[in-house]
Amino acid sequence: MDILGPEAWYHDRVRVEFYINERSFKERLQLYFIKNQRSSLRIRVFNFFLMAVSCTLYCVRVILDDHRHIACHGCTPKNFSNTTENWWGLLWVNRPVWLWALQVSIAIIMLFQTVLMLYLQHKGNICQQLMSITRILEFLNTIPFIITLFWPPLRNLFIPVFLNCWLAHAILKNMLNDLNRALQKIQTAFSQQVIILCSMLLCLIFTSICGVEHLERAAPGVDGKMNFFQASYFVIVTFSTVGYGDIQVNVWPSQLFVAIMIIAALVVIPIQLEQLAFYLLERQKQGASYSKHRAASEKHVVVCATCIQADLIMDFLNEFYAHPHLQDYFVVLLSPVELDNTMRLLLQIPIWSQRVIYVQGSALRDQDLQRVRMDDAEACFILSPRNVMDRHEADQQTILRTWAVKDFSPNLPIFVQILKPENMFHVKFADHVVCEDEFKYALLANNCLTPGTSTFVTLLIHTLRGHEGSDSDSQWMRMYGRSSGNEVYHITLGDSKFFGEFENKSFIYASFHAHKKYGVALVGVKKDEEDSEIQLNPGPKHIMQASDTCYYFNITKEENSAFIFADSDPEKEREHKRKDSKSSLHNEPSSSSKIHSIIASVGQDRQTSTNTKAGDIRKLHAIQEEDESSGSSNWILSKSDSSMAIELQERRANDPAREALVTGKPSTSSGRNLLIPPAGEEERVPGRRRPSILPVLEIMSSDPEDEETGITFTAEKVETEVDGDIEDIKVWDAKNESDWMKGYPPVAPYIGYTPMFSHLLANPRKLCCLELDQPCSHSNHHCARDYNWPNNSIIVAVESTAPGLYNFIVPLRAHWRPKHTLKPIVIMVEKRPDTVFLESIAAFPLVYYMIGSIESLDDLLRAGILQADTVVVVDRESSKLAEEDYMADACQVVAVQTMFKLFPSSTIITELTHPSNMRFMQFRAKDYYALKLAQKQKREKERGANLSYMFRLPFAAGNVFTASMLDTLLYQSFVKDYMIIFTRLLLGLDQAHGSGYLCEMKITTDDLWIRTYGRLYQKLCSTTFEIPVGIYRTQMQSDSKSELSVTIDDDDQSSTCLSEERAALAELVRSKMKKLGLPESDYDAEATEKRSALSYVLINPGFDTKLELDDVIFIIRPAGGPNASSPMPPRRKYSTRRPKTEGEKREEPQGSMDTRL
Repeated sequence: MDILGPEAWYHDRVRVEFYINERSFKERLQLYFIKNQRSSLRIRVFNFFLMAVSCTLYCVRVILDDHRHIACHGCTPKNFSNTTENWWGLLWVNRPVWLWALQVSIAIIMLFQTVLMLYLQHKGNICQQLMSITRILEFLNTIPFIITLFWPPLRNLFIPVFLNCWLAHAILKNMLNDLNRALQKIQTAFSQQVIILCSMLLCLIFTSICGVEHLERAAPGVDGKMNFFQASYFVIVTFSTVGYGDIQVNVWPSQLFVAIMIIAALVVIPIQLEQLAFYLLERQKQGASYSKHRAASEKHVVVCATCIQADLIMDFLNEFYAHPHLQDYFVVLLSPVELDNTMRLLLQIPIWSQRVIYVQGSALRDQDLQRVRMDDAEACFILSPRNVMDRHEADQQTILRTWAVKDFSPNLPIFVQILKPENMFHVKFADHVVCEDEFKYALLANNCLTPGTSTFVTLLIHTLRGHEGSDSDSQWMRMYGRSSGNEVYHITLGDSKFFGEFENKSFIYASFHAHKKYGVALVGVKKDEEDSEIQLNPGPKHIMQASDTCYYFNITKEENSAFIFADSDPEKEREHKRKDSKSSLHNEPSSSSKIHSIIASVGQDRQTSTNTKAGDIRKLHAIQEEDESSGSSNWILSKSDSSMAIELQERRANDPAREALVTGKPSTSSGRNLLIPPAGEEERVPGRRRPSILPVLEIMSSDPEDEETGITFTAEKVETEVDGDIEDIKVWDAKNESDWMKGYPPVAPYIGYTPMFSHLLANPRKLCCLELDQPCSHSNHHCARDYNWPNNSIIVAVESTAPGLYNFIVPLRAHWRPKHTLKPIVIMVEKRPDTVFLESIAAFPLVYYMIGSIESLDDLLRAGILQADTVVVVDRESSKLAEEDYMADACQVVAVQTMFKLFPSSTIITELTHPSNMRFMQFRAKDYYALKLAQKQKREKERGANLSYMFRLPFAAGNVFTASMLDTLLYQSFVKDYMIIFTRLLLGLDQAHGSGYLCEMKITTDDLWIRTYGRLYQKLCSTTFEIPVGIYRTQMQSDSKSELSVTIDDDDQSSTCLSEERAALAELVRSKMKKLGLPESDYDAEATEKRSALSYVLINPGFDTKLELDDVIFIIRPAGGPNASSPMPPRRKYSTRRPKTEGEKREEPQGSMDTRL
């Protein structure tokens, strides 16, 4: 090899070709006729066509046959008497030459294919293949025709060609299978069975017709013979068991044949019908398929779920079809579980049967995804089951479904609902993701500080009409029902009539004047820039541009609003004012309306007075309050309703008071300047702050002097509050005052968590110090009372700790909350938490845990329920094992009821599995008012309300919550793609640059001078740049004989029983407290279970809505705004340890509270 050189290696190499199929003649034929699916399908279609043609030619021969000429080809016909049977008629027929030629040609082709297939499929014993029924029929209908080529007299020989229908039937069965394999035609078992059954019935009837007709050829005489039509009529009448008897068979062979066919039909048809019924039931279980033609012409969405629960699907359908643009959409339900009876009945309702299609299948099978036409769908919703014990397993199934849908249709919008936040990162690629635990805990946390937040958000994300409660006699129901219709809408500023006039003006200015003029609350904006985010209340420095997207609260979107402008006729205007002066439901006194008008007029000319002195600006901002107390009535009324525009443009130029302040010249007006307090007012009321409302500026002034004037004006009022913050921190932790800091938590609770800027400890605490009631080397406390916290605590009771609980702590430790307002958090858990969770919460101040249960009175006392502002009871996962679904809340309901009996004054927020169980919260067996509300709920449900339970007192007050309330957040995202992001910003789950946050302020007696919601709106916008968005109102009942305050039984016997029960419970609690070493004086034994107040939420109330004492205002505070917590005087909002001022009386609201339904 070395001598020959490297060329020898080249010559020694041999090229070898490998073939998938053999190149022999037989293999090629097998490839074409058998192995290749498409070619074999074409051959079967051709054979089926030949069988159909041969049967058609037989029918033609029967119709053309002449019974009088019966003989072999070329023979002389014989004459038979009319009384004897003509048996030769069964052997010979009259066949024309052209018909014979066609039948012979078909027979040759069929015989050739039969022999060829025997050759290609020959394996083993050939006799077994020859003796098959199919081969016998093929030889019976082909070989006799071939023989007639060589023996002409046999051309009129009868050959049962009609039996080829059974060959066509066999070919059809094989052809259906080939269609599925070769052409990917998805045929269900039911449709195939229907086709096969129809084919068999047709073959049976056709065979009977042809057989009876031929055997009746032997009947005596010409009149006794049947033609083809008569034979068809006879067979159909016989098989249908009607049997008229007008036509009958005359010879015994035909009678025997009919009997055999009847027996065959009685055997074959029931078997086929049984199979058909079985497949029909299976088809009903599996549901239908969404047709390709419908998918091409109609729009549809697909809903994938592990199990189709009636409550889950009805919530989806009600919310989905609440939008007018979605009325023509179809909803396809895809689930591997069979429908239950309840869901079957619901889908049979006409409103749903025409628009909802159920398909039983798996999202992990491409065939099922093809059945629902996932490629042509507008969106896919992947929902998690509500009542599951293993939530991790449910999330795993959701993740796999999401991956399968994304793999099958990469460009399809996917909306995913997941339960655990630690599983979110698996589905981050989805267009919209809602994590139940994440939103749930954040909502419960906000509910602790801002009461009614759960109701506020729930009403906001549900599509309601705003007419709920309109037929009620109770004022609170009408106000509450109307405000519930507010939703979040968006519009581009350049296309908006609401906000278009505020282009190049500040966001705060646009928000206030849009609410005053149109009744809409502008709460957020998004710039038309790349990577821009939604900003809630970006503050006064944001200048509105035509390309900005505005987000606002309103009853309906602007496109569906009618604009009614005020009449300029003076007579009509005066008449309109007189009518308004008589209205007292939502309108304020006449003086306040005039003040609103003047305030609005002053703000328009801010830029024309930039050189005005600071002192004059303060005078310009001031509002006269003396006439309010003296009852002066020289004000001019001007209504400021959400549907009316305020006409003050012409008055602004002629305002002498304003001209005097701007020009520096004294006013020549004989009347007092309404904007300037009377001289010496501050001296007359020493120690009282000066009531004032600044105008809302169009643009943030660039003059440092003006900015300092406005900010200092409010900042000087909160200096004492800042001092209070430092003092409170010293009280909390005198040794480690410097350890408090703001930053990002050092330990992430789960993968994919976005860190939030929060209050932290510079040095995280030891894990042993986190346990509340267990002394350690660093602490010797045995219960919550030993810690002596300045603020009351928050107790959250859970079955076991989970990473989602981290989202309960973060909103309560948000960086923007003042330190002196932070409330201690006590996590009462039944199972000991793991180390990972404890390490994640160790860096947060005032967060503890203890092992205990709300069912134990000792545990509740150690956790500090007597020092707690709020107790949050989270749903138990183990309760999902209840045999009856609606009994899943039994444990929580009974435990909360026990807590309510023992501690009536405690505020308890409960999470339930089923919304229908909220009627058991704080249950009173003889509560007439609650019973009336139950009847109200039934009426609302009959009217088709999406939230029929909205008037239940626990829901209206925000004391009950179910995770199912958040489902509509995902559904609304199909129409409003910003809803999830908007809600996350609102609840503090996300922090966008320049975006504000939701917080609260409470109306006290010192704030009632503001009088109306509109004036408060201006007060907040002009000072701290905060935007109010709603009111949480608690109405007390002063009349002891009122319907609301009466429990039910007013008789002495009932009152005596309640007193005895209350005394026994008080004695039980005191004995437990004595055992634990707690002072008995902490327990309020005089607390009563009688309902003395009701609470509800008003979203975006009207401009003239009167403020009441103890109203909690939902406000959106701008990021990086003034340090003042509110424009109100400094006060301790949270601590209940503040000594009460004696003699402080509550100002009663105007009129008595109406509690009639």
